[in-house]
Amino acid sequence: MERFTISLDDHLAAAFDQWTAQRGYANRSEAVRDLLRAELERSRQAAPQGLHCVACLSYVYNHHERDLGERLTAMHHAHHDLTLATTHVHLDHEHCLETVLLRGPAEVVRSLADAVCVERGVHHGHLNLIGVEPHDHHHHGGDAEPHLHLKPAN
Repeated sequence: MERFTISLDDHLAAAFDQWTAQRGYANRSEAVRDLLRAELERSRQAAPQGLHCVACLSYVYNHHERDLGERLTAMHHAHHDLTLATTHVHLDHEHCLETVLLRGPAEVVRSLADAVCVERGVHHGHLNLIGVEPHDHHHHGGDAEPHLHLKPAN
């Protein structure tokens, strides 16, 4: 592990220490590592193409909105190659929460998420996207088809 030193003014250091304590970090190094990973991932996701991801899209919608449930289902069926699973929760007599797990090219996942979130009657849409890299391509034995493992991008 490589070490490096940074200098912070007193106000920034105190604010950072308060932030790390509120978050429950054991030390500054853990906090700095997480901040660096998050910023590097944001920069990586800003790249124009090539990033693959796993993602969680969550949104609330009014199921009384005309044909909205059918439109949302149709969108997910049209992207069945991206959609891994959907969880549907009834919040009250009008609103539902859906959480959709997605996997695929980040640009396409973002595009689907944007299309879902702008549908009339959809509220509180949020996409949590994590870049991944191919990790291993192998068989598990027998007649099983080879498959690809993914790991979070560093």
